[in-house]
Amino acid sequence: MPSNKKLFGLFLIPALALLGGCNAVLLSPSGDIALQQRNLIYISTALMLLVIVPVIFLTLLFAWRYRKSNNRSDYDPEWHHSTQLELVIWAVPLLIIIVLGAITWISTHKLDPYRPLDRVDAQRAIPDGTKPLVVEVVALDWKWLFIYPEQGIAMVNEMAAPVDRPIQFKITASSVMNSFFIPAMAGQIYAMPGMQTQLHAIINKPGEFDGLSANYSGAGFSGMRFKFHGLNDGDFDQWVKKVKSSGKSLDRDTYLQLEKPSERNPVQHYAKVDTELYQAILNRCVEANKMCMHDMMAIDASGGLGMPGTVNIASLDNATRARLGLDDQPVRSYVGAMCSPGNPLGLPLPATEPGTRPI
Repeated sequence: MPSNKKLFGLFLIPALALLGGCNAVLLSPSGDIALQQRNLIYISTALMLLVIVPVIFLTLLFAWRYRKSNNRSDYDPEWHHSTQLELVIWAVPLLIIIVLGAITWISTHKLDPYRPLDRVDAQRAIPDGTKPLVVEVVALDWKWLFIYPEQGIAMVNEMAAPVDRPIQFKITASSVMNSFFIPAMAGQIYAMPGMQTQLHAIINKPGEFDGLSANYSGAGFSGMRFKFHGLNDGDFDQWVKKVKSSGKSLDRDTYLQLEKPSERNPVQHYAKVDTELYQAILNRCVEANKMCMHDMMAIDASGGLGMPGTVNIASLDNATRARLGLDDQPVRSYVGAMCSPGNPLGLPLPATEPGTRPI
């Protein structure tokens, strides 16, 4: 029978071999936002270890000192309280919680993904007049679409950005919720259909970095990855020219084909892109015969069913508001009647037989 040391070695060697290709990217980021988030991990861990390490040490110490065979320790079954010990037990965790709370409150506002960046890194502020690079991100099933409105290009499962230039991501999804995540640059941000989330970030080192989906979204989730290239200004311009040389155009019909579920898609470049495509994706109206969500909301804000509906806006009378206890609440309007082609003014409809309704 092999010894325990040999058995341990047999398990340790394969484990080290498997971990040999791992890169602790979260602990060695290449973007300022990810770096600040990494520092928060370090600070939080250190503060918690101030309690954890002494507790582990004292647990082992007490177990050894008050073991059954140790006759030199005093046994006092009546002992039950120590003011000094109580102060230490409660004061130290309380101080740690206060410090963690303060750090969390400050960093929550400072690292708000919707907040535009005010620095390139810890030593450099963003120069006045610097415009962020806008990238419109769409999470598809199961691939990523990136649209660059300033450059007029788009690509699938690949993106790039100049080093030290702020990036403003506008993020949405085509169907189910996903999560946009480039670990080397910033934390994950959810992508949801019919909604837009944002992320302001920056990459400070040139290189090729992994991007992925961090939220399970179905069968092709494991292959929903892309490459992010951090490039200097000259290389970024060359990359844009390379994308434009593809000659392909991304219009609405092409997008509807691209939107169909597919797995492990190769990189695709589009030299031209419909300028209204991202807004159509966001408002769920890429199809020509479909009303956009922002149009629906505008109709609702106007009273419903467009201009004919505005003549039917009503509100509660004073007596009803008093009866419902709404005197101190703002007056709200609502649609009192529905318009239709046969009844454009929304006039009261005649009574109908039980179990039927007017058309």
